[in-house]
Amino acid sequence: MTWKTSYRSFYYETAPEPDDFALPPAETALLVIDIQNTYLEPKGTPEENARWQPFFERMNRIVIPNTRDLQDWARAQGIEVIHARIACLKEDGRDRSLSQKKPGFNYLLLPKDRADSQIVDAVAPTADEIVVTKTTDSALTGTNLRMILHNMGIKNVIVAGIFTDQCISSSVRSLADESFNVVVVEDCCAAATEALHRHELEVINMIYCHVVSSAEVKAFPSA
Repeated sequence: MTWKTSYRSFYYETAPEPDDFALPPAETALLVIDIQNTYLEPKGTPEENARWQPFFERMNRIVIPNTRDLQDWARAQGIEVIHARIACLKEDGRDRSLSQKKPGFNYLLLPKDRADSQIVDAVAPTADEIVVTKTTDSALTGTNLRMILHNMGIKNVIVAGIFTDQCISSSVRSLADESFNVVVVEDCCAAATEALHRHELEVINMIYCHVVSSAEVKAFPSA
């Protein structure tokens, strides 16, 4: 299967294959979302560590290496690499959105200068690459990223990062609503489980984005 036939939900099960498209470097950005130290830290108990082990393995074996490779490819092509991370401006997190104040997994108190809020070294920004800081799931809703993309003439956004069913999905939907062409790189993303990851890709594919592999995105024509 290729990107034209994979990750089909009920809605698009019988839809025609999408047309080919190009990714001109001057009109394309790679957006890497929330690959931060906090998500790779050991959990509080052996039971939780065991429960999250498949996620840790996917991140360390697949997502981080593939994302770094995709960044290097984008830089070589002249594609803008942009980074988004969750971090609050106030130490007590008063500036966080409601979704990040709720108890449970989504509770995130990540002051912007603390080590756990920083981007993982392997995929960290270089030179003058833009980093947007958000206290929301969507990288557009809580930042000036929309204006940045428009100012730079960006029409196509390649998306990588975590979590597929949360910040990736929210960002992709926001980008689509703003009429950007969005490509999600499935082997540069992860959710807590493989089932959640795959399900969300099926939900967003064909309507909000095109889901592709890293090998496929590199093969798209540039003009």
